[in-house]
Amino acid sequence: MTLFIFIFVTLYTVMHGLIFWGVSPLLHGHRRLLIAVCLWMALMIFAPLLIHLLDGNGNHQQARVMAFTGYGWMGFAFFTFSMFTLIASLEIARFLFSLAFHDLQRFSLHAAPVSISVLLIALIASLYGYFEAGSIRVEKIAITTEKPGHGREKLRIIQISDLHLGLIHREKTTGNITRLLDRIKPDMVVATGDMVDAQIDHLNGVSNLWKMIDPPLGKFAVIGNHEIYAGLSQSIDFLRRSGFIVLRNESAAVGNCIQLIGIDDEHVPGGTSDERGLLKDNASPLFTIFLKHRPTVPVPAGEGLFDLQLSGHAHRGQIFPFNLLTALHFPRQNGLYSLPEGGLLYASRGTGTWGPPMRFLSPPEITLFEISFAKQSHGNSN
Repeated sequence: MTLFIFIFVTLYTVMHGLIFWGVSPLLHGHRRLLIAVCLWMALMIFAPLLIHLLDGNGNHQQARVMAFTGYGWMGFAFFTFSMFTLIASLEIARFLFSLAFHDLQRFSLHAAPVSISVLLIALIASLYGYFEAGSIRVEKIAITTEKPGHGREKLRIIQISDLHLGLIHREKTTGNITRLLDRIKPDMVVATGDMVDAQIDHLNGVSNLWKMIDPPLGKFAVIGNHEIYAGLSQSIDFLRRSGFIVLRNESAAVGNCIQLIGIDDEHVPGGTSDERGLLKDNASPLFTIFLKHRPTVPVPAGEGLFDLQLSGHAHRGQIFPFNLLTALHFPRQNGLYSLPEGGLLYASRGTGTWGPPMRFLSPPEITLFEISFAKQSHGNSN
């Protein structure tokens, strides 16, 4: 953890250093403004640590205010950093070309009008991202299977992922989701990890809202990496109080038509790393859904040991252009994918947000899967 904090603070400081370079044309001759900007950036660099300390000591309201401030700034800073990175790259290229073409020395993007433009664009993008984060889409996926439904022709399953309930997402976000679910009326709800974030001992009202959602075939959840950060036992207790059955490296046959297999995130202490073994041990003739937080597939592609894998984790980057980085580690991070050895993988963009309470070109979602089973013939054949 100490190493992680050191790396985070170092990278976040470098990020703010570039932002400071970008806005420096606006600070020339304004000493008080310069000092204020430096103090603000220093506070924001350590804001995530301060939020953690406040929340851990029971100062939830102060932590909540700091979370909206610090994480809101983080999103704004990411936009400005991205644009100033592009400008710095162009300035380096201009300098190199100016060694041969001296007329280029007269032009520079490192100027006050450019700085103002970047800040305005970042502000507009941040405001848009804040409202986009609250506009949850219902993505509909239709799947047809030759496997029998044993009397059921169609099954409607809702996937929720990466909600990150905690300081920022609480009763309001949960209420919006539960109203959607009440209107959709799914047969089953599954949560594919990171339902909670940070301290959760103040979320009793949220668990009561979730408990009111009672689909006919139940609610199921698996453990993501943020359940570990929030405290594994507390996270599991919250999920169970919310009415979820937590599948921890185990399976459940549901409605005589679905086999669910759930696995803990790979970072859970003492968890299994033998995904293929878990799938083989729980093989079933029923339509098999593999619930796994990260959108990675057992090699070679699960050997056809499941029909559908539901995952999340990557948020599709959450804020463009961060999705370009997450795609390097999780090439399957958004939507439905056919796997080489058979079966499908669906990677959710996530329902909530982590860190900045905003999304940009990666809208939040809950996903409705409509699974149509093979029709069974009746009567005798001659």
